[in-house]
This record gives sequence, C-alpha cells and structure tokens, in this order.
Amino acid sequence: MRVLVCLFIAALCLESQQSPPQAAAVQSARQPAGDLTTTLPPQKPTFVTAVQEVIVPVTVTDEKGKFVSDLVQSDFQILDQGKVQNIQYFSRERAQPVVVGILLDLSNNSRTHWKNYQDAAMELANTLLPGDKRYSGYLIGYGSEAELMVNTTQDGEKIMDRIRKLKPGGGSALYDAIYTACTKRSLVQGEPVDPRRVVVVIGDGNDNSSSKTLDQIIELAQRNLVTVYGISTSAYGFEASGDPSLVRLARETGGRVEYPLVNPYTDVSGYLSTPSDDGNYAYTVGSGGYASAIASSIFKSVANIAGEVTTQYILRYIPEVAADSIKQYRSIEVKVSLANVTVRARKGYYPFTP
Repeated sequence: MRVLVCLFIAALCLESQQSPPQAAAVQSARQPAGDLTTTLPPQKPTFVTAVQEVIVPVTVTDEKGKFVSDLVQSDFQILDQGKVQNIQYFSRERAQPVVVGILLDLSNNSRTHWKNYQDAAMELANTLLPGDKRYSGYLIGYGSEAELMVNTTQDGEKIMDRIRKLKPGGGSALYDAIYTACTKRSLVQGEPVDPRRVVVVIGDGNDNSSSKTLDQIIELAQRNLVTVYGISTSAYGFEASGDPSLVRLARETGGRVEYPLVNPYTDVSGYLSTPSDDGNYAYTVGSGGYASAIASSIFKSVANIAGEVTTQYILRYIPEVAADSIKQYRSIEVKVSLANVTVRARKGYYPFTP
C-alpha cells in the first residue's frame, strides 16, 4: 500500500509539471509568432461574393426566320450593364446537350383540342429524347396543382407513355409548374453549363391556381439559367388571356413562342378562297384535311423549337462587377455585326446569391 501511495503522488507531481508547457503550446498554435499580435491593428472581417460565369445561349435568324449558323466569335458583342465584355468561350456546335422539361397544361381550357396537345407533347419528347446520352428530359403536368410526373430521364418513351394516359381537368398552375421544374427534379451532372436547361410550356399561358407570381418565376428561371419556350394552345377564334405572360416568360429568358393552332392552313392552296358559313377556312373543322393541316403545323412548331434548342450559339463570360456597384439584376444585350437579322438571348441575370 505504501508503494502504491508513493507512485500515485509521483504521478500527480509529474502531471503538474507538464501542464504549463502544454498550455503554452496550445496558445502559441493559436497566435502568430513574434509581436505581430500586439503591433498590428485589429482588422474588420471581409465578405467576398464570387460572381459566376454567365452563360448566354443566342439564336440568330434572318428575315425569313431561318437560322444563321455560320457566324464566328468576332461577329458577337455582349454588353453587361452597357459595358462591353470579353467573351471567354464560344461554341456553335450542333446537337448540344440539353435537359428539357415538358410542361403540359391539363386545365379545363385544354379540353377542346386536347388530342392535338397530346400529339405536340409526344412529338417533342420523341424529337428531343432520341435515346442519346446527351439529352435528358422530364414531364410536369399542371392543372389546379403542378406535379412532377416523370423525373429526369434519357428515355423519351417513359414520358410519351405517361402523356398517353393523361386527361385534362381543373385550374391552371403554370407558375408553380415552372417552380417545380427549377427546384424539385433530379439534376444531371454538369447543369446548367453542359447540359443546358430548357423548359417548353405546352399551354395557353393562363394561370389561376399558382401560389407563385409571374415576377417570382421569371427571377427563378433567370437565376437557374433556364430558357423558356412555348407551344401555345391558343386556337383560331380564341384569345388566351395568359398569352402575354407566356410571351414575357420566353422573351425574358431568351426563348420564344410558337402558335401551331393559329391559321395552320395559310400555306394551303385555296385558303380564304372558298367562303362558308363556318368561316373562311381552307378545310372544314373535323375533316381529314383539317386534321392533317393541324398535325403538320404542330410538327413544324416542334421542329422549330427542337432545332433552335440544339443549334444555338453559346457565349460565356465572367462579368466585371465593381465592389461598390453590386446590383440585384444586371441587364444583357447581345449584338451581331450583321444587318437584317433577329437576335434572341436572355435579357439579364442575377449574379449574386439571393
């Protein structure tokens, strides 16, 4: 017992002798060597926000609406807040990778021409998802609520199969559908640079059921670098109250709207030459000729959007943002050194985290 007591006392003494050097070591690890801590004045914390590279898909068309596909980088100029920027990346390759969201209107407004809308959605899925790994897509249906019906996939048949089973009914929650596209689906590695993000709305642009507003959705799409296109379901003789909203969504994000059901037979021989009680239509509604003209017009609209999505010029640059001029929204203008052409690109972006 005496030996054990002596060993215990010795251990306590040894620990008390080692404690000061250990404490000093910890303190020295926390402070720089020398007298710097006493000679330098205390510094205020600095918060730095990095500006990400801005991606600008650009479409250039001539007077006849055909794509101008032979431009080079020197033909383009980008102005950010009115200041010319240095384009650091340029591409005009065809078959560019994209993730396309098909947003299908399931509201009561779509009942009259529902079969035509189904055909447009299935044709779009079949065209943009040919089984190539560079292309992915997803399906969102929106009636009174928005629902992710097919998550991100490279299999277009999954989307087409689900579209075949859909039936319209209820209100229209278009804005919530775009919110779902931006926040509630599986992502593909490399988004939004490679592949890029595209949303195609097949509907009339009307919204009467969303919890989000149009302004909120435009900002969300711009922050997520989503380009919105539209295949309008507005038909002959009908005015869609939501059309201005659909046009604004497309214009602000660099897309456009197609109208396959408005005068689909203007190129038909005899158009407006055979008046009838039903109106000056080349084909009687319900006839085989009318159905064929509608199908042809839908196919053309889908081809126009698919062709534009996969053949755009891609410009990228890192904006020069002064520390004392941070803005919530920055405007973009793209110019081309060619006369009589139409240039479509996103109108601006949000460089900083909200």
